[in-house]
Amino acid sequence: MNYTADELAPAVRGILDSAAERDGGEGRLTIDPRSLPEAFAAAESEGRVPIIAEVKPTSPTTEGTNRNDPVDLAKAMVEGGAAALSVLTEPDHFGGSVENLERIRAAVDVPVLRKDFLLREAHLDAVESDVILLIARFLGDDLEPMLRAAEDRGFQPLVEVHTEDELDAAVDAGASIIGINNRDLGQLEVDLATFEELAPQVPDDVTLIAESGVSTVEDVQRMGEAGADGLLIGTAIMDGDPQTNTERFTRSETQ
Repeated sequence: MNYTADELAPAVRGILDSAAERDGGEGRLTIDPRSLPEAFAAAESEGRVPIIAEVKPTSPTTEGTNRNDPVDLAKAMVEGGAAALSVLTEPDHFGGSVENLERIRAAVDVPVLRKDFLLREAHLDAVESDVILLIARFLGDDLEPMLRAAEDRGFQPLVEVHTEDELDAAVDAGASIIGINNRDLGQLEVDLATFEELAPQVPDDVTLIAESGVSTVEDVQRMGEAGADGLLIGTAIMDGDPQTNTERFTRSETQ
């Protein structure tokens, strides 16, 4: 691991404790993924901003729980122009489940990212998805083995970073998709300047995603100008009508 307990907000410590206790899948998965870079390219060719819209029932940084059918939410986001979807499968703090992901992936034709706190190889085998999240901060020296294990199964790993050291580790591990999280997962504070500071250090052949803190059209444009190939947006899409909100962000370059 790449952290000590006193560096983390209590909510984050609780999430990691729960993740460490969760079992993985019963057998090794083999994935035939839908390509995330190709989905981004298709969105751009149609004049849309490549957005990963997130189905997130709740989280430690939001109030209340969205009790709408996750499949209905996902379909609305795709109808609104989302290039891909992110689905929370963490059950205890985000209200997610692998069953939600299975249902959503069966109902849409865009790539689906499994967003969770995966700490060991067995966690990869819990459910099929196209993209899988690996958080550099919480994997530490296990990042490269986890990335290789995910790729061997056919997943497209999205390696999430927040600092220059984490970015260096992701590049050294051979990550082809990197997400720069504007939220410090230690203390849950958000600063869009994080992406702007780190993006110039990302190799040109890496698909680069801006995560967290994007809540306005101006934020989308700001991240695009800083070098984002795509953006992951959760709360700002879930808070209200997901189709209308997704349309607002995916069409922001023409506004």
